[in-house]
Amino acid sequence: MMFSYIPNGSITSVQGIKAAGIHCGLKRKRKDLALILSDYPCTVAGTFTLNKVQAAPLQISKEIIKAGGKVRAVLINSGNANACTGEQGINDAKLSQEYLAGKLKLSPEEVIVSSTGVIGEYLPMNVLLSGIDSILPKLSYSGGYDAAKAIMTTDLVPKSLAVKLELSGGEITIGGIAKGSGMIMPDMATMLAFIATDALVDSKLLQKIISKTVNNSFNKISVDGDTSTNDMVVILANGATKVKIEEGTEDEIKFTEALQALAIDFAKAIVKDGEGATKLITLNVTGGKTQEDVDKIAKAIVNSPLVKTAIYGNDANWGRIIAAAGRSGADFNPGKVEIKFNDLVILKSNYVHNFDERKASEVLSNPEITITVDLKDGNAKTTWWTCDFSEEYIRINALYRT
Repeated sequence: MMFSYIPNGSITSVQGIKAAGIHCGLKRKRKDLALILSDYPCTVAGTFTLNKVQAAPLQISKEIIKAGGKVRAVLINSGNANACTGEQGINDAKLSQEYLAGKLKLSPEEVIVSSTGVIGEYLPMNVLLSGIDSILPKLSYSGGYDAAKAIMTTDLVPKSLAVKLELSGGEITIGGIAKGSGMIMPDMATMLAFIATDALVDSKLLQKIISKTVNNSFNKISVDGDTSTNDMVVILANGATKVKIEEGTEDEIKFTEALQALAIDFAKAIVKDGEGATKLITLNVTGGKTQEDVDKIAKAIVNSPLVKTAIYGNDANWGRIIAAAGRSGADFNPGKVEIKFNDLVILKSNYVHNFDERKASEVLSNPEITITVDLKDGNAKTTWWTCDFSEEYIRINALYRT
């Protein structure tokens, strides 16, 4: 490992990044407004939900990133998604962007906006604009954790991490905050991640790196197979260290490796904090003919309510796993498949399954479990992450708006 984690690290571990998180009144009690501000103009890149229904702030921020300009600030509110709100929603998002830009003496195009929460309700703009006034004095170089708390919805814990690594030009830091707990599935989900680095990175290279990173992390998790309207991963590079990362260099490889590790940790934290989840499940699908085949199988398994409920009940029901693989559309020979829970073989080739049910139940009672599905048909492999389904998931979502 060419990098190290910063204890209690966050987005404000990055040089030149301030942040804050406050309660402004969009939610009853919890923090609901976050602001990230860079001392220096940042190159920016990002990925966004593939849902056809896209929230107003996401549409605005997507265009800013597409234009390739520099960004200084990110404003995020929770408690209201500002999605399915039509022209008024766009106008409200622009108003918050313009209002903050005016306060910071920036152009609106230097402000990314993001929202998360209930769909189909208009933002109470008097509350939000008053919140902007209140949050500005709270900005600090240690405010990352508060910002992480302010972007939470049904999350139980804030998600905040940072790493440092040595490159040819010196030491740099990558730090971020994220949220997500329900409506989580590949193609982005009800999740937000905001990451910053103090390295100098060209916007095109930054986009290439973040796209690859998201495909190997946030796009390989599932809580419930649902995909929301506001989801984005945004990365800012402010160049505060003046350490430049050039394409095709060893520095790019090291930076990508560190960023991907950070993103995978965020992705796993989101799944571990899944609504009603009691177990984190790592799924390895190996021995496939093609990458497409193993990813199809993994996606089908992590999205299967029957698999997830069986694991919640400590039931080693391998039939649900192989059945999910079979409906994935992947090309494989079911008779060759071997399935393991941690190191315990549950199913051998030719459908042999003489395992100890008691031992299997003990394995499944652990808070973290690794399932390996070996197709024994090639060299392709993949790793995805999911969680179990409990009664609590139903309770949380049945009462979400109440």
